[in-house]
Amino acid sequence: MNKKTPAFSAADSPGDGKPIERSVTNARTRRMRLRAAWMYFIEEMTQNEIAQVLGVGRVTVVRLLSDARERHEIKFSIQSGLPECVGLERALEQRFGLAEAVVVPLSSPDSDATEPIGAALGLYLSDFVQPGMKIGVGWGRTLLESLRYIQESPVADLSVVSLLGGITKVKRFNPSEFAWRFSSLFQAECYLMTAPAIVDTPATRQTLIEHCGLGEVFERAKALDAVLISVGSMAASGTAYRDGFVSDALRRSMIKQGAVGETLFHFFDADGHLIDHPIQHCVMAIPAETLQAVPRRIMASGGQDKAEAVLGAMRLVRPTVLVTDEVVAARLLELAGPA
Repeated sequence: MNKKTPAFSAADSPGDGKPIERSVTNARTRRMRLRAAWMYFIEEMTQNEIAQVLGVGRVTVVRLLSDARERHEIKFSIQSGLPECVGLERALEQRFGLAEAVVVPLSSPDSDATEPIGAALGLYLSDFVQPGMKIGVGWGRTLLESLRYIQESPVADLSVVSLLGGITKVKRFNPSEFAWRFSSLFQAECYLMTAPAIVDTPATRQTLIEHCGLGEVFERAKALDAVLISVGSMAASGTAYRDGFVSDALRRSMIKQGAVGETLFHFFDADGHLIDHPIQHCVMAIPAETLQAVPRRIMASGGQDKAEAVLGAMRLVRPTVLVTDEVVAARLLELAGPA
């Protein structure tokens, strides 16, 4: 048989249009398999819940999951991305000059994106971390969620630097917690910023840096190979405000000055400029200009209420890698407009 000529059975005769029809059907079935697998293994939805979202019966969901396993589309993670997510990834890379974009699907536009993004981030970091690296890390629910999906393995000569203070308060989500838990997965050295996330005056901040041993952390940050950060919005439900790191009065005053979000408690406007507010001089965090100079900058964040915040953070930090969800990805492209 001529290898350049595709073989068809009688039922697949090109004359009746069935090859194209079958191809479309196969693509739709594959897409449904991958969505079902993502919802089941990553979002931890029940089979009944998945059936309701996909509009099929529970027996169909069981079959989809079984087929995905048999086709080796699932190991620990889903190997193949959804076509629409791949398209968004390429569009983000081209529009924002990213080295790589990772876009995860959601079961619905208003579902919590924290776990899917955390899962994708954890899998990405498992391959990204290499011996000898110096990595600076931020904080947030998304970063903490990624820990469950990082492959635990010793990495030689790895050092982790916390980019933000916060160790003096015991909170459910503490800025220092992610740094030491992340470093422990790789048995790496960890350098914490042993100070509150926000201090009372600029003079206190300067004293802590110059006379209380924190200057070493700031110096180490200037020689990092990579930084890993997330983005917070200005919504009252945000972790920084809900857990009392920033008062509601401060939050409202910053919104009046144009703040749309924060990263490492650096508050910025929609254009990615730091707002002119006294709190900016009281934050115990590595400066934004230091972050911008790090060769590899990984940003992970999503959720439909964060699109403006993520765009502002991208304009401020200019990440090389972005991990987000499909809703925010589409909104980013819409907000940013043509290049």
